[in-house]
Amino acid sequence: MNNDYQRARYVNPYTDFGFKKLFGTEMNKELLISFINSLFNGKEVVKDLTYLNTEHLGARELDRKAVFDVYCENEKGEKILVEMQKAEQQFFKDRSLYYATFPIREQAERGDWDYSLKAVYVIGILNFNIDDDNGSYFHHEVQLTDQRTKEVFYDKLTFIYLEMPKFNKTEEELDGMFEKWLFVLRNLSRLLERPQALQERVFTKLFEAAEIAKFTKTEYEAYEESLKVYRDWQNTIRTAINKGLAEGREKGLAEGREKGLAEGMEKGMAEGMEKGMEKGMEKGKSEEKRAIAHNLKALGLTSEQIQAATGLSAREIDLL
Repeated sequence: MNNDYQRARYVNPYTDFGFKKLFGTEMNKELLISFINSLFNGKEVVKDLTYLNTEHLGARELDRKAVFDVYCENEKGEKILVEMQKAEQQFFKDRSLYYATFPIREQAERGDWDYSLKAVYVIGILNFNIDDDNGSYFHHEVQLTDQRTKEVFYDKLTFIYLEMPKFNKTEEELDGMFEKWLFVLRNLSRLLERPQALQERVFTKLFEAAEIAKFTKTEYEAYEESLKVYRDWQNTIRTAINKGLAEGREKGLAEGREKGLAEGMEKGMAEGMEKGMEKGMEKGKSEEKRAIAHNLKALGLTSEQIQAATGLSAREIDLL
């Protein structure tokens, strides 16, 4: 066992293996039900779930295969799709909407059908931020709404996104099951023991399921491979970000130098002209005084009189 595993007591839920072990198995279905109910906060109560096939093929050959992390159905036939997203993708929202079409389209019935649909929930647990403009606001619940009235137009399609990096509450600050679940997801792989705030029975089961030392050899090898993929992905993202920052700094410096040079030349020319005019005017005034002094001297005025009239020194007047 390497040092990383010696330091980590519990599985990393951001890995594919970790997430599916905790939330995607019949044995741990109670964990998923508890998490979803804490998320719904009484607006919807899930009593039981049935796991569905996580792989779907589109109606046409050109459709891409959609692979869901966890896909299930509650006792009312409503579809719930839960995904752990490790890093931001360029068309994340498009992808999320595309995935939502599969639970919708599979409800179509053969023959006469009135298009009645069961509700579909898409839950995204995000290890990145999608909205930096709203500070610490991390819990997004999205439905179709009327732009003018702001009323919900269609309540059977709901997207729920949790920006996990924005959730920074400590154990002492936790309030309710929802925040406790977020704390577990955010910190599980860094915990060395079960926090005192998480004494509910469901968390007893979670920490037992998440303890790496209890994995079978097959589970441990699968987790090790999943963790390697996760770390490689994180390193790839970090490298891309650092490269982008370096390129941005280099480009910014180049543009800054070019702009600074242009502004410097413009400013230098302006200052040069101003100083030149000042010097010219000063020299002109000096020559004017000398000319006046020369004329006064020719008229026979004394040096003291010429000094009083022009402000020139006695030496300057003697040299005329």
